[in-house]
Amino acid sequence: MILEMKVPSPGESITEVEIAEWLVSDGDYVEKDQAIAEVDSDKATLELPAEESGIITLKAEVGDAVAVGAVVCLIDTSAEKPSGATKTETKPAAKEEVKEKAPAPKEEKTSYATGAASPAAKKILAEKNIDTATIKGTGKDGRITKDDAVKAVPSMGTPKGGSRGESRTKLSMLRRKVAERLVSVKNETAMLTTFNEIDMSAIFALREQYKEDFKSKHGVGLGFMSFFTQAVIRALQLYPSVNSMIDGKEMISFDFCDISIAVSGPKGLMVPVIRNAENLSFRGVEAEVKRLAIRAREGDITVDEMTGGTFTITNGGVFGSMLSTPIINPPQSAILGMHNIVERPIAKNGAVVIAPIMYLALSYDHRIIDGKESVGFLVAIKEALENPEELLMGNNVKKALEL
Repeated sequence: MILEMKVPSPGESITEVEIAEWLVSDGDYVEKDQAIAEVDSDKATLELPAEESGIITLKAEVGDAVAVGAVVCLIDTSAEKPSGATKTETKPAAKEEVKEKAPAPKEEKTSYATGAASPAAKKILAEKNIDTATIKGTGKDGRITKDDAVKAVPSMGTPKGGSRGESRTKLSMLRRKVAERLVSVKNETAMLTTFNEIDMSAIFALREQYKEDFKSKHGVGLGFMSFFTQAVIRALQLYPSVNSMIDGKEMISFDFCDISIAVSGPKGLMVPVIRNAENLSFRGVEAEVKRLAIRAREGDITVDEMTGGTFTITNGGVFGSMLSTPIINPPQSAILGMHNIVERPIAKNGAVVIAPIMYLALSYDHRIIDGKESVGFLVAIKEALENPEELLMGNNVKKALEL
């Protein structure tokens, strides 16, 4: 019996996947539930398990885009499992080398078409700003074809010695989808960014005093992410329009806070979601951030864990970024960008002191979030982070940290 294995749906709205890697070869015997391939969707990389045991016949190549529901391989379930005997490869006898006379070089035929570009090629070369005179055509009589134009690269100037190699790598489906979404955000939203600075002294003091007790009791570190997540939740509750999104001619507002956390994974940017973060304590946030970050970096994250989200936090500071304008994660309406913490001179009580300062950036969709709300939202985060004991912990640090 021949079983047709079809691409299962990885999640809602996903219509096709890309074969990232075959984990078996054509003609191999596979066991039921054995991972036979890795497939990339526009949100995550997933393993494809064998539905039955048998001899497999591959029907798609690595890099192929395959529609959900399409057949990617066949499994002959009636085939018997081969014994442990190993196959011996027989090498073909070496062929006697025959020296052939090199063919005489062909005379290049020239005509009015030589060096002329087809209409499609001419358009592509014009977009690349490449002169047709610099391209050697491979078409009939030296005509420049569309393929020649697609492969043409602009001149890099006169070489002066040294390596000048280049390589081409196909973008993964995840990377291509992220690129499409980011471009669409720039084109389809009225995105603005507002900035503020945070004096991190109070958070530094709390972490210094309680981080050892927190880690020994809960098994996770007391990081910055729990403070920022709690501050964002408080601000979202004060400014509910930031916790909203546009759907056609309507605005959808949420009474829950699903916080997306941007994580750099092996396949590119991934944004797992902390569900109902408003119900989590500092310990709960830190544990969930750690769990999701590990799953994302190890490639185990699921589509469901990255679906949804009402607001995003991204931390470019871990890579040393001082300031940036983060791009909104659609269909959300705002994103908070954290940055590195640097000791800077600031004025306090009429005196200049050195304090650990972080710059914050809030990018928002001006179609539904006004300037007053965006600035007020960021100021609410600043107030909470500079006075966390009162505004985030209810003046009871040990209770908030569950110590």
